[in-house]
Amino acid sequence: KAAAPDRAARAMEAVDKYLVRPEDRLLTLFAPPFVASQHDPGYIKGYPAGIRENGGQYTHGVLWSIIAFAMMGNGDRAGELFAMLNPVNHSRTRAEAERYRVEPYVACGDVYSMQPNAGRGGWTWYSGSAAWMYRTAVEYILGIRFAGDRLFIAPVIPRRWPKFEVTIRHGSATYEIKVDNAAQRSSGISSAMADGVAVLAAKGIALIDDGKTHHIEFVMGEPAKESTENVH
Repeated sequence: KAAAPDRAARAMEAVDKYLVRPEDRLLTLFAPPFVASQHDPGYIKGYPAGIRENGGQYTHGVLWSIIAFAMMGNGDRAGELFAMLNPVNHSRTRAEAERYRVEPYVACGDVYSMQPNAGRGGWTWYSGSAAWMYRTAVEYILGIRFAGDRLFIAPVIPRRWPKFEVTIRHGSATYEIKVDNAAQRSSGISSAMADGVAVLAAKGIALIDDGKTHHIEFVMGEPAKESTENVH
């Protein structure tokens, strides 16, 4: 049997081959849509072909494909697909806006995949899609997560990103985070500092509700070997 990473890689290759539609700037849930089939797939067949779950871009579901690319360390592909799904990028030109036809400043629950309406937005102001789009960007691409009172940062970003900055609040405290990517990496942290003190990124950073502003600096690169010397 193939190892799990090989199966995952093949699965994501299939996603790229069959489900990503760059010409229409959408990522479908599956292909082709159910129109006539021997077996009944259930309620999704009640939607017209290419609408919502029936082979359209069901946004909160297809975002999990981007999460999968990020979990595999493919920041370039995760970033490309996120940009493709980002609603603001559907209205960069008049032609794109006229095809999309819905608000470009909120998450769209679905995008039609069949002509003559391919690329047209469906249900907007849809909380499920908005929440998953936010989590995909923050937790899986920027790699910012919380576990109790600890902050973990493990970015999986496009290599062409030179850096990014994030400001978060923890009670009365403010944490200003800077991640440098001069090494043009998709993942990996070579050094981490919290208020001028070296820390181990894998162990996270203790959050303190002290009303102060704290400075976190991470540098992407080949992960350093773990050492407990002078590290907190």
